Amino acid sequence: MMAIKAFTTRMEEAMYEKLEYVAEFEGRSVNSELLVLVRERIEKHESKYGEITGEMNPEQSVKLGRANLEK
Repeated sequence: MMAIKAFTTRMEEAMYEKLEYVAEFEGRSVNSELLVLVRERIEKHESKYGEITGEMNPEQSVKLGRANLEK
């Protein structure tokens, strides 16, 4: 059985309302719509860069955050 990881995210209210609209339009919950969007993004990334194996090399795989860019 696959483990389910719960997390909290923050977004602007207007963005959430639009997400809620899209989810309802598609007949999904907001949670299910987010999962669809994340899966689509991962598939797009893997089709361009290859399968993600679960191990990351941050120097190659992670964009620097704003705080790191300002140093």
